[in-house]
Amino acid sequence: MRLRRPAGQAAHIVISDTTHGLPYSKGLMASSVMMAGVPPAQAYRVAEKVEQDLNERGVRQITSAELRNLAALLLAEIDERHASTYLQWQAVEELDEPLIILLGGATGVGKSTIATQLAARLGITRVISTDAIREVLRAAFSQKLIPTLYVSSFNADEALRVPISSRSEQLIVGFQEQVTAVSVGIKALIARALEEGTDIIVEGAHVVPGFLEGWEEEFDQAVLVPVVIAVSDVEMHRSHFAMRALETRSRPRDRYLDNFEKIRALQSYIVGLAERAGAPVVEMFDLDSTLQQIAAIVVAKALAKAQARSEVEPQPERADAGSAAESGEDGGLVGSQIPGRVPRLKSWELLGARRKG
Repeated sequence: MRLRRPAGQAAHIVISDTTHGLPYSKGLMASSVMMAGVPPAQAYRVAEKVEQDLNERGVRQITSAELRNLAALLLAEIDERHASTYLQWQAVEELDEPLIILLGGATGVGKSTIATQLAARLGITRVISTDAIREVLRAAFSQKLIPTLYVSSFNADEALRVPISSRSEQLIVGFQEQVTAVSVGIKALIARALEEGTDIIVEGAHVVPGFLEGWEEEFDQAVLVPVVIAVSDVEMHRSHFAMRALETRSRPRDRYLDNFEKIRALQSYIVGLAERAGAPVVEMFDLDSTLQQIAAIVVAKALAKAQARSEVEPQPERADAGSAAESGEDGGLVGSQIPGRVPRLKSWELLGARRKG
């Protein structure tokens, strides 16, 4: 028996440039609008307005770019800042290379919270902490061989095999030894992500720009974005440990507060290296503004890389002048695939808002 569409129900609106011609989804549209920091109820109203507008105009097929522009136009009626932020996140969505975000910073600045929220907004399912990498390395190397792997970053001075007379210098040297070891694991994760064409966020105190030299050249098939998170205000930084203690019993506040001065010293060291390396340092004031700053950094990095590549790589000829949708000429950042490069998975291939993994 053939099922009939109920009377009065509109036909599906198809996104014409997706691989399988997927239908428009208010749920997915609302999720993408929420990336801009729009409250859920308001985001669903925007998604409904998009569908209503298309039905009133009798549109049955629409490209992804046209859909984005329509959503941005309707968002601008509510708040132009939301519209601008939405287009930023959508530009990140359109990258054609794996996105590798490296979030560094001292203990307690909010790296884990930012990484989790950033992953949710970008649809990235692989978020790895450098503490987890350090735990894996412990299984491969004994405490006698690399003792700094067996202590927290702010206690690395206590694990040096050859003590140094200067206490402050001893902390930095111990931390450097720890970072050097953990960086090996970070590189392995990035290499794996490139093989699979997937995105990844690596966050932790061991993501230190001064130790990432040459990585962009080595991993030139990805958009590699190192960002350092910092909290300049001493009391605000201190308050983060009280909140952390409430959120998880395994992280007692006193342990961190007893070592607070050493944590601050490591922050100064990490921020100093970032500034010398030209890596962006983002102040953690509030979550939404921090996420928006990181989104802007990602987009700027992707655009700069696309521009640099276009200057050195010949553009392939198109067999069909009308295949703009397939070649990515929709105003986004999608470029032509380069032979030998694993293509980056797109949202419509995963039936979701860039759910990677």
